[in-house]
Amino acid sequence: MLPVETHLEIRRKLPATPVGKPTLLFVHGGYCDSWYWEPYFLPWFAERGYPSYALSLRGHGRSAGMQTLFITGLDDYETDVEFVAGRLPEPPILIGHSMGAAVVERILAKRPVRGAALICPVPPAGLLPMAARLAANHGDAVLQMTGLDPTRLSAEVLEMLRPFYFGADVPRPILDEAIRHLGAESPRALMDMSLRLHWALGVRPASPLLVLGAHGDRICTSDDVRATALHHGVSAQILPGLAHMLMLDAEWLQAAKAIEAWVRGVP
Repeated sequence: MLPVETHLEIRRKLPATPVGKPTLLFVHGGYCDSWYWEPYFLPWFAERGYPSYALSLRGHGRSAGMQTLFITGLDDYETDVEFVAGRLPEPPILIGHSMGAAVVERILAKRPVRGAALICPVPPAGLLPMAARLAANHGDAVLQMTGLDPTRLSAEVLEMLRPFYFGADVPRPILDEAIRHLGAESPRALMDMSLRLHWALGVRPASPLLVLGAHGDRICTSDDVRATALHHGVSAQILPGLAHMLMLDAEWLQAAKAIEAWVRGVP
């Protein structure tokens, strides 16, 4: 493992008046950063009384660690989440999306947490079956994904990749800003997920758990999400219509309300 990284970007939205609701810590997925929670989720949850934070994992956004990103593994991302969570006023509920859900699963396997939500998670079978499925049906898109260089995204490549990540109704200003916050991803972390290291430590069922997916997600399909839920012994909730980046979808409120409804039941 790499040394602890202390220079991590943290976005936050806090309630105008504290009302005693639990703190939320959002963990982004691969190739992006904490901004993806900024337009809708952070302010919406804060307005409802939840102190809301999102970190950029090392090598992402404005966090340090870009120089060692190529050897950064899931355990290092796990350390980032633990570092930020340990400096919050209280233990947070962890909400991880895609690769971020894999990071949260690593923490779940080692210790109880206040609660955890796995959003569009990488399934227990890992990335390889997902990649094989996509390659069989969308070979050109897979080639673009595996060699993604955010600094050289042409209009044609963006048009090809958009349906796999974003809903058709994402407002253009949001989409343009989302593209600005795309970045490189660690090949080591991708290998960890291919080897299924996000769940290899087993299951610790003591923590309240939500597994949430989107019917329109072409990356982590409804079947993938159900497989994760089955692995953890819970039922999956699949939302209609939404795409993989559901936090930026035109119907993002549907996902936010589903998460809040679950959070209300967390002790």
